[in-house]
Amino acid sequence: MIFKKHIGIDLGTSSTQLYLKGVGIVVDEPSIVAFNNLTNRVVAYGVEAKKMFSRTPSHITALRPITNGVIADFDIAKEMVQRIIKNKRLPWSWVTETVVAVPTNLTEVERKSVEDLLKESGANNVYLIEQPLAAALGSRLEINEPTAYLIVDVGAGTTDMAIISMNGIVVSKRLKIAGDYLNNEIMKAVREELKLNIGEPTAEDIKISVGSAIALGERLDITIRGRDVSSGLPREMTIKDNQARFWIQRPLKLIIESLKDLIEVAPPELVGDVYKNGIHLCGGGGMLRGIDQMIEKDIGVKVRVVEEPLTCVVRGTGVVAENLGNYRHLLNNFGKVRPEL
Repeated sequence: MIFKKHIGIDLGTSSTQLYLKGVGIVVDEPSIVAFNNLTNRVVAYGVEAKKMFSRTPSHITALRPITNGVIADFDIAKEMVQRIIKNKRLPWSWVTETVVAVPTNLTEVERKSVEDLLKESGANNVYLIEQPLAAALGSRLEINEPTAYLIVDVGAGTTDMAIISMNGIVVSKRLKIAGDYLNNEIMKAVREELKLNIGEPTAEDIKISVGSAIALGERLDITIRGRDVSSGLPREMTIKDNQARFWIQRPLKLIIESLKDLIEVAPPELVGDVYKNGIHLCGGGGMLRGIDQMIEKDIGVKVRVVEEPLTCVVRGTGVVAENLGNYRHLLNNFGKVRPEL
């Protein structure tokens, strides 16, 4: 038992990660909850609930309480966060100081709901930091210097992009086109073109196994199973990498167009800094094969995928949690809403 503990949380659409001061990342669980409709009780969360996703009987619903980076179901999200905070890897303490990463350009109501969620789950003090700032800190970028960095965080529910300079976000943009959107495009294409119904887990397998932004040297394929649209019977078929690449081209182009729009409204001096420092790509979507080369070709700026792109946001909240006094000026610092394109 300790008097006070400091934790950093990344409440993601796909996964919830938790950093404990002095230890590191102690929790990395899928943001999925399985709920029994008859008893009104949560039967599983995290990895156990993910196994049930798209496979539950009628009386159990497996859902994501966080959608597009914001809380969609407050009560279920609270139950999930309470269970995560009571994880046996976290020591019990009288006081819990919590730093939580939130998407850019949230409304006052959305920010308040995140604070309320953490406080009702057992946190005493809650500090909010925007995801691109947390990602920059987690990627060890010198954001306090008078130079600009462009961060693109392609998550599951949202793509957050921001130009950061002098400890603040100058311009930012949030898109609801990200990993889950790509999965939905694959599901739709398989149904329309190949006449096969598949679930989201299978679509994600296709994206991870054979998906790519550009043509690569190797040829990949994956065997999938689903329900035939016309007969309703099970069927198996093989998906090739060029098919998957064609299906996800449109959303990837939309992300790049938004990136161009963001750069166009940025001050010219900062755009020069971005050209010098490059674009820093993070989040699960940043691991899609060839996405860095595709952005580099279209924007004309060097693109670098940060180290451990899946955990850079929670590591950024951990940097703040480790030294709250030094980083307090970055927290709850939203002021006026910045340009949203």
